[in-house]
Amino acid sequence: MALIEVKFPGGVRVDAHMKGHVISTDQPVHAGGEGSAPAPFDLFLSSIATCAGIYALSFCQHKGISSEGLALTMDTVKNPETKMIEKVTLNLTLPDGFPEKYKAAIMRSMDLCSVKKHMFNPPEFEMFAE
Repeated sequence: MALIEVKFPGGVRVDAHMKGHVISTDQPVHAGGEGSAPAPFDLFLSSIATCAGIYALSFCQHKGISSEGLALTMDTVKNPETKMIEKVTLNLTLPDGFPEKYKAAIMRSMDLCSVKKHMFNPPEFEMFAE
């Protein structure tokens, strides 16, 4: 279990303290913040991309393939009515000389992302106020 302690350092900034790290968030200026850090939802989206990215990187490292030139971008499409994201597209740029025989395998590796898996099998949420 990961305990995360949330603190409120001022304005609309919200910081998460976890495992010796501070993850700072802020709202954009148009939403009343200073834009000094990513918004919480931006961190959520980034967690999807970085999770897929670590699996792609680990695949290359495990196979002894240079990761120079390896890159990943993620784009989202938002439903205009619900304002919810309805599509996430991950685009992996492979390094020069990446073996053709491993293309499907690296994509399967990225599919192992635990963030994505949690979205398909979400946890139960409980909330309490003291």
